[in-house]
Amino acid sequence: MGTRDTICALASGAPPSAIAVVRISGPAVREISEHLLASGLPEPRRAVLTRIRDLSGAAVDQGLVLFSPAPHSYTGEDTLELYLHGGPAVITHILDALTSVPAVRLAGPGEFTRRAFESGKLDLTEAEGVADLIEAETLAQKSQALRQVSGGLSETYNEWREELTGLLALVEVMVDFPDEGDVGSDAAAPVRERVANLMKEVEAALGDGGIGERIRDGFRIAIIGAPNAGKSSILNRLARREAAIVTDIAGTTRDVVEVRLILGGQVVWLADTAGLRETEDVVEAEGIRRARRAAAEADLRIHVIDGEAPSPPPGPVSSHDIVVFNKVDLRSASLTPDAALPISATTGEGFDKLESWISGFLVQRAASVEAPVITRARHREKLTRGLAALTSAKAALDHELGFELVAEDLRLAIREMQSIVGEIGVEDVLGAVFSRFCIGK
Repeated sequence: MGTRDTICALASGAPPSAIAVVRISGPAVREISEHLLASGLPEPRRAVLTRIRDLSGAAVDQGLVLFSPAPHSYTGEDTLELYLHGGPAVITHILDALTSVPAVRLAGPGEFTRRAFESGKLDLTEAEGVADLIEAETLAQKSQALRQVSGGLSETYNEWREELTGLLALVEVMVDFPDEGDVGSDAAAPVRERVANLMKEVEAALGDGGIGERIRDGFRIAIIGAPNAGKSSILNRLARREAAIVTDIAGTTRDVVEVRLILGGQVVWLADTAGLRETEDVVEAEGIRRARRAAAEADLRIHVIDGEAPSPPPGPVSSHDIVVFNKVDLRSASLTPDAALPISATTGEGFDKLESWISGFLVQRAASVEAPVITRARHREKLTRGLAALTSAKAALDHELGFELVAEDLRLAIREMQSIVGEIGVEDVLGAVFSRFCIGK
């Protein structure tokens, strides 16, 4: 990789804290150890208690230091970790001391993990899994990220790439040696079959309903119904705070109001929407248009029937949507339509069961496909392009357009698979991927 700067950063939480971990990686680690550590360079992978000073000799702190020599470290470079007291003054002093050493600077977001990627310690999907693991709020997110860090996704993509590489080699033999005895008139048949099988596997991955992205980014739930049915009150009750304005005036909600919750062990974006009705008001009409769009894009819709003025839900109700009959504190629950859940946003009646229904849906939906699943839009885009190339290759085989065209389509598919794991053509995505990391990772 050549000579590069040595980077340093606080790798633990913001101060004050009991312990602060400062990470250093790069060619100046040994020089730093000689100048700043009273113990000098520690033995590899052995924690040593030592005094730490700056270049002037002033004491910074006393703490544990751990040295990992290249290439057996997270980044693949010499790395040093300092375990210090977590006070702001200590952290400021040590970072100032480190950056006063020539060619040592503060790390940028994700720079340690980018160096791990560039050293071959992680591929790009595994590096993205590290970022997801750091940001995980739920056990489902953590489990998904751990599978990705451990190579669950990479294994699948690499298997497809290897299959494509084998197919390409076979096709190129047919291109280069068309007159050889091994290349018969039916030579395209096994290639066509293998391409078709691979297409089915990629189509199955793309047909996962976006579960991986939903677990990572959050499921969408829309609360819909007529004006004054109590949608905003239901949102506030589920959110356990006053997130939406509630009044007796019909049409108060004119835009989609979203809150982020944890329900059923999953991240959820819960949306309150404008009341669905016919209107001449331009602003309200725009709110209704947005409400219908939110409902169409939602994974789950909660249809609210106004107990004071019951009427059927204004939109289509799918088999897994939830219908609630609100305001049972004002009207008898006996009026509740079949399959609807009687609730009161005022008293909280029925909300335990509503949350249980929502949680049940989320658990069932999250378990509806086998892991590993696609976790990012970037992966989905690359797989979609790869599938298009495979489709083109199969069409060329079906219409006997020539093995040269088939070979080119297979090369395109291989490039898309390789770019997912970061082997080629990734410079345009590296900055976007690693810039989202926290400093020190």
